Amino acid sequence: MGFNDLLQSIGGLGCFQVLHTSMLLLPMCFMACHNFLQNFTAAIPAHRCRLPWLDNQTMTYDRGLLLASVPLDGNQKPESCQRYTEAQSAVWSLNSTLYNNTEPCKDGWVYDKSVFSSTIVTEWDLVCDLHRMRQMAQSVYMAGLLVGALLLGGLSDRFGRRALLISSYLVMAVAGTCAAFLPSFMTYCFFRSLCGMAFSGIALNTISLILEWTPPNGRTMAGTLFAYSFTFGQLLLAGLAYGIRDWRWLQFTVSAPYYLFFLYSWFVPESARWLILRGRSREALKYLQRVARINGKREVGVKLSEEVLISHMQSEMKHVKSSQSPVELFRTPGMRRVTICLLLVWFSASLGFYGVGMDLQKFKSNIFLLQFFFGAIDIPAHLISAMSMSYIGRRVTLSASLILSGLTLLANMFIPQDMIILRIALAALGKGCLAASFSCAYLYSGELFPTVVRQTGMGVVTMNGRVGSMVAPLVLMLWEVSTILPPVIYGLSGILSGSAALFLTETRNRQLPDTVGQVETRSKSKGFPRNTPKEEVALTKREPTSPQNHLIDTL
Repeated sequence: MGFNDLLQSIGGLGCFQVLHTSMLLLPMCFMACHNFLQNFTAAIPAHRCRLPWLDNQTMTYDRGLLLASVPLDGNQKPESCQRYTEAQSAVWSLNSTLYNNTEPCKDGWVYDKSVFSSTIVTEWDLVCDLHRMRQMAQSVYMAGLLVGALLLGGLSDRFGRRALLISSYLVMAVAGTCAAFLPSFMTYCFFRSLCGMAFSGIALNTISLILEWTPPNGRTMAGTLFAYSFTFGQLLLAGLAYGIRDWRWLQFTVSAPYYLFFLYSWFVPESARWLILRGRSREALKYLQRVARINGKREVGVKLSEEVLISHMQSEMKHVKSSQSPVELFRTPGMRRVTICLLLVWFSASLGFYGVGMDLQKFKSNIFLLQFFFGAIDIPAHLISAMSMSYIGRRVTLSASLILSGLTLLANMFIPQDMIILRIALAALGKGCLAASFSCAYLYSGELFPTVVRQTGMGVVTMNGRVGSMVAPLVLMLWEVSTILPPVIYGLSGILSGSAALFLTETRNRQLPDTVGQVETRSKSKGFPRNTPKEEVALTKREPTSPQNHLIDTL
């Protein structure tokens, strides 16, 4: 008897679960918008030096006059960061190499506004000597995700999922608005980092609340919808960015809905499971009775009592009391293998996923269609990953998806720059493989860690994934050193982590380990025996000890 039985008795997968999940997944669509927002808000338009004697704000002037003031680059286009110290007399010559008396742009730049009316690049002239600041801004945002993962997970366990979710909605709304309208680049970076912290709080507590209110027979669908909400958010961003070409209004548009989410989140119930474990069974009873009424089980709700709730949670309380130190992740050989391999997997998957998805301009194609296409590729990727995990196994799925992503990203090095379609197809395939690896990593990681340190282990490896996402924009800076360095780094990291995944043990149709000793036994015997039918029933009814465990039991 466990909390799952209690959920089944008050309606199982009923109207409440449908409404509750829908309310929580709608904000997740806008979360992906924030992650990939700088593809548009930090886009780099064509630009050249501003010439006070020639122009004010336009890129188009008599070509002869322009050639007299700005040298040409190798593509016979005006240089982006150089101008002549004085106007040349031979304005009719196209061979700008005749003149070497150039200087950096001293009066600012003129930008092509045919695609974007404004970006943070045009707002603060983040070009030429300051071009690295564009990627630094994205790294600062990703650093916010890391800090949020470090801080908000513990606060959620202490103060509750609902309180942290409501607070994160408000922070996302206010910080996103401030980032949109405050005048300096430093304030923009600061509030974007707060948005990153809010992202971690929203994602963590959304999946916790969804899965802790969903019985086992509905958690597979809930976990899948959670993954797809992020995918659909990428598609939504393409449409919003196409319609809103000013970066400030686009930033505000993806942030403003969180004011609404903040208001209706007060109607989202706290996790009854968490309340009981914190000794607040009276509050849990009120929420459960409300859920029973919504699901048409009013009579069952009336019969519930605090004693009944506590009796259903005895197994949970036992596991909580037996939790162990994070040192257990590295103390024994089997745990060291699991932890180190998963650290590599999460870092590489995040590094490649965000590295490929955050720099669409390098493909020199329609950036709005690219965003849509790169988001849509995740839809079949999640489906294929789920089917492969069910029929082939977790280890092969994870390893194959990572190695394939590495090979496709490496292959792009050998494709000529003018073969745009092929380069885009390979990059999209690589991103899809990385999305599939994420789907598998969430499930597989939780099945490998034992119950006593499962939440700790999941926290450690996912935070390492945040480190990978923070490093991704920095790797993109190497593009100016050599165009092959970023794909080499992304590709080799995927192949290395995919190879490391082969050293893990398969967990498909096998019992979840509860102790470190069981992990060591599985490591030596290459896996637990398959469950008997009775064991399968028992495992289905067993309630996991953390939000991550809920995801594990479902996908």
